[in-house]
Amino acid sequence: MKLVAHRHLCQSYGNCLAVDPEHVDLDDEGLVFLLRDTVEEGELAKVQAGIRSCPVNALELVEADA
Repeated sequence: MKLVAHRHLCQSYGNCLAVDPEHVDLDDEGLVFLLRDTVEEGELAKVQAGIRSCPVNALELVEADA
């Protein structure tokens, strides 16, 4: 699985960072960026929780390209 950040939707709430600091962070403008976009099987629940924590749906989980 692959994590995608839609920076144009981000409103700097930081909920995702609080839940999943291994994959996401906020830049100097307070917008989300990815530290890692690859999601391993054992990380799936935590990443999904981070995605759900975003009130503006700025994060998305997609199938990784083969």
